[in-house]
Amino acid sequence: PRKSYKGGNRLEPFYTGGPLSITSGGDAAACACGDEVKLVQMSNGSVLKTFAGDSEPITSLAFTPNARILFTASRSLQTKKWDVASGEVYRSWKSHEAPVADMAVDASGCLLATGSADRSARVWDVDKGHCTHSFRGHKGVVISVLFHPDARKLLLFTGSDDAELRVWDLATRSPLATLDGHFSAVTGLSVSQCGQVLLSAGRDKVVNIWNLQTYKKAGTVPVYEALEGIAVVPSNAGFPGVGTTALKSKAKGVPGVYFLTAGETGTLKLWRSDTGT
Repeated sequence: PRKSYKGGNRLEPFYTGGPLSITSGGDAAACACGDEVKLVQMSNGSVLKTFAGDSEPITSLAFTPNARILFTASRSLQTKKWDVASGEVYRSWKSHEAPVADMAVDASGCLLATGSADRSARVWDVDKGHCTHSFRGHKGVVISVLFHPDARKLLLFTGSDDAELRVWDLATRSPLATLDGHFSAVTGLSVSQCGQVLLSAGRDKVVNIWNLQTYKKAGTVPVYEALEGIAVVPSNAGFPGVGTTALKSKAKGVPGVYFLTAGETGTLKLWRSDTGT
């Protein structure tokens, strides 16, 4: 006898390479899919929502901490602020004179940082939409931006393909430090849970460890592949292979941390900064 069946979850293409952003809760991800952005449920890979494109490839994505707002940037030079629940655009504006390579939202959800191929980094008021800071000094594309996880610190970190890492003081609107330690593009940045350690990843196949109290390099971990991303893993995260107690200090008094790297081999790797393994 002929039978009919009710359809279940439908899988569809949701990622064509390039930027993606995961919500702070880890339940959903925004993925570049051509000129569109797909909101994907992490548990089953289903597409929850599609954010319409403008015919140009997506270059950067960032959620606010509460995941209610998504920022997107494309090669059209338009940066857009989306309401995640409705899928509607709150605002669209030209944030730079060249494509945005990276974006980040601060812990308070009030500030958006953009790094661009025009060699500048800018900070935007999320609610009011105006530019609050514009920083220049890099000699190449600003390809990584990160706020200090403690919003009270008012610090912005930027990495560039000029191999430099810079620290900017938002309170004084001025450069605080230039950190030289890479020989190629600085592609990823991450700060430890305690806020004392900055990790920088580069295409020179190393991760540098920086003391944020002195802005001096506290160590280098060879990773043997060109890197595109890095993330500190808190000791209480329940991540496989990560202990529940703090690691021993390494050089120059900085706390040890676990961290993940992603690079040209396409494999996520877990490391310890205190042993370099």
